[in-house]
Formats: sequence, structure tokens, C-alpha cells
Amino acid sequence: MDISDKGLKLIQEFEGLKLTAYQDVIGIWTIGYGNTFYLDGNIVKKGNKVTKPQAEALLKATIKEFEAKVESLVKAKLNQNQFDALVSFTYNVGPANLKKSTLLKKVNINPNDESIAQEFIKWNKAGGKVVDGLTRRRQAESDLYFSK
Repeated sequence: MDISDKGLKLIQEFEGLKLTAYQDVIGIWTIGYGNTFYLDGNIVKKGNKVTKPQAEALLKATIKEFEAKVESLVKAKLNQNQFDALVSFTYNVGPANLKKSTLLKKVNINPNDESIAQEFIKWNKAGGKVVDGLTRRRQAESDLYFSK
């Protein structure tokens, strides 16, 4: 399954576009649409720059890895919106966090379980502190997950 334009736009909206490397809320160097590394495996460093087309190409190439991770971890059949929401979530928190989450456990048991909404919202902290932007993102992911 591939992420839809709706899912890609959600990621772009919450990640924002930064053409010069910056440190995220927990101090990790990031560039483009939230990328922390380049396709060649090199990590983003202070002073790095990209163009908008480079940032878009990096996102589209990187997102393939996250689509594959979601597909490998989710055993239940998902609709497009559910898949998109989980790819956005995984792009932000990482596959290791999805793998160990109660969110994934509940999705695999019953992808239509309404309590999944609360599982998204639990992931609104960075460095142990609630971050308003993460709260909004998790709500948007939950809303997308349950949209028809």
C-alpha cells in the first residue's frame, strides 16, 4: 500500500518545510520535512541546506521505508485512511515505537476499535514534556484514521 496525497499532506503540514538544518524539540538535527538523515545514510548536521525539490524528493523516498514498516507490523487489513494515519505516526515516532505500542496491538486485534483514538493521543510528548504541536498532530492522525 502507498500513502495517499491526503496522508502525505498531513505529514508535510505537521513537519513543516525547513531548507536549512535545525534542531527539533529534543535537539536532533532535522531538515526538509522532518528528515534526520539522507538517502545515503548520512545524518543531518548543523549548516546543511536543501532545496524545496530536494526536500520533496527526500520525503517521498524516505516515506517508502515507513510504508514498508507499517505493512510489516500491521497484520490487520487497513483502509487507506488508517494506513495513512499509521504511516504519519510512524514517520514521526519511529518504527521501533510503533512496534512496542499498545496502539499497534489494538490495531492488530481490531482496527476499528474506538479506543485506538486514545492510543494516538498518548504519543504527544517529546523529552518527557507534552508538546502542543504533537497533541494536534496525534488528534489529526486519529481523526484521519477514523474518517470514512
